[in-house]
Amino acid sequence: MRTFFGGTFIEKEKLEEAGIKHPIKLEYYKQINEDEINSHKKAKYGIEIIKTEYIPNNLKIETKNIKYVTNDELEENKILNIFKENQVTPINSEEVIIDLFRKIF
Repeated sequence: MRTFFGGTFIEKEKLEEAGIKHPIKLEYYKQINEDEINSHKKAKYGIEIIKTEYIPNNLKIETKNIKYVTNDELEENKILNIFKENQVTPINSEEVIIDLFRKIF
């Protein structure tokens, strides 16, 4: 099961710096691994990120599902807040999680 956590559009200045002329939306979802609720084998919470590029005459969607992140819902919320504030994309999301666990948790 997944629930919407938040979304944002990548800032126009960042897009211009990268030479991108179309809007990009990022959406973040909290995922609950229901199959793991009664099991201690894997993490209960995961994260899904959807990146939508609004290219003229084309819509490009990229999705990343990281199923097992943590067993702590507050920890998951912190990660999702960091993702949203820093506009983390699907391509670098796993690296960001690894760095966060090294530095913060």
